[in-house]
Amino acid sequence: MKKLIVGLTAFAFVGLALAASVTAAAETTVMGKLKDVKCAGDGKVDEAGADSDACATACAKRGETMAVIAKDGMYIITGKFGENKNEKLIAFMGKELAVKGTVTEKDGKKMIDVTSISEAKK
Repeated sequence: MKKLIVGLTAFAFVGLALAASVTAAAETTVMGKLKDVKCAGDGKVDEAGADSDACATACAKRGETMAVIAKDGMYIITGKFGENKNEKLIAFMGKELAVKGTVTEKDGKKMIDVTSISEAKK
């Protein structure tokens, strides 16, 4: 019985320690353009050329993983905005955007679970 109580107490302390280390991520706005992760990862997003936005749009329509390319890096889009072959993103391709969502980081990669997208105000 004592072993059970000691075990449950230890389990409770571990659970409290983990809960204390988890912080709620705040919603953030990221400014940038949408590009497909493959080309962004290959460094092709800065290439000059008229086909850059057209290429990204074609990739989005194929359902490729998309990202917001901002001044401070690439934010991979996760969540509902990347579903159904990016149907919620297609209208925003080639435009400067304000992308709102929760930013997380895993294995050195930034991700954003998008809640809204709008054209950036000039």
